[in-house]
Amino acid sequence: MSAPLLPSLVGATGSGKTKVAIRAARLADLEIISADSRQIYSRLDIGTAKPTAEQRAAARHHLIDVADPEETWSAARFGDAAHAVMDEVRARGKTPFLVGGSGLYVRAGEEGLFEGPEADPEIRARLLEAVETEGREAVHRRLAEVDPETAARLHPPDVVRVVRALEVWEITGTPISEHHRRHRENLRKERWLRFGIEWPPLVLAKRIERRVDGMLEAGWVDEVRLLLAEGLQPDCPALRALGYPEIVAMLREGGDVGEARERIVAATRQFAKRQRTWFRAVPDVTWFRVAGEGDLDELGPKIARTIREACERV
Repeated sequence: MSAPLLPSLVGATGSGKTKVAIRAARLADLEIISADSRQIYSRLDIGTAKPTAEQRAAARHHLIDVADPEETWSAARFGDAAHAVMDEVRARGKTPFLVGGSGLYVRAGEEGLFEGPEADPEIRARLLEAVETEGREAVHRRLAEVDPETAARLHPPDVVRVVRALEVWEITGTPISEHHRRHRENLRKERWLRFGIEWPPLVLAKRIERRVDGMLEAGWVDEVRLLLAEGLQPDCPALRALGYPEIVAMLREGGDVGEARERIVAATRQFAKRQRTWFRAVPDVTWFRVAGEGDLDELGPKIARTIREACERV
């Protein structure tokens, strides 16, 4: 029996994934699995561009509002949650549709991730002290002695990953490269039918501006003000989401909404650039290059038709 064929849809923030996914889901009887590292948090609605109640009624969504704003969710934890939901959806005879712009979350949803042991503060502090006293190259040579495969992949200036690899070795007694190898051997067996939405960069930049303006007009600042008034700490995981730090800083330190808006737009454009770079490296994506809303309107039916035809051939 062949492995199940499941669809996914990716694209930069502001590219119209929600609109397209809902249309495709309605036409092909899909249930959407949100692969968004911000929409998992409850009470953050406007700034995370969550699907509205009307949109969620049009197509069933999963993994939205599943975390408290003060919870830390790793991509590996998301992957475990996504796999549990996908199994439940398939058990009901439906097809899960993984949709999102958080590249690592999409990868976790498709393949799962090796999370590794929790950080050990004492070991990490000792390794970071070694970086300061002995130098990055010396600590990198230490990694090469116990895990030459990982050391060959990492460079000495990549202190965070070098230290993490040594930390995993000290905690588990097994090189992190071996942990990753075992993980790959136990990957889930789904096959993925990947779709992506791509806009010309200048057009996407304008869409991002309009998106930020729409969020501010919808009451984004009031949303953040209420969260802070309810006792949410500015450095909690949820308030590190894109755009929220700029509004928190404005409310706490004083400032102009227009200045905060410019900083949010700039940060979002940079984020979209990183998303494009990430997803271009993903194999076997069918990219739909769009230039206007008319093109976007046609994508849902195209994707639905492609999914139905592909599933019929399985």
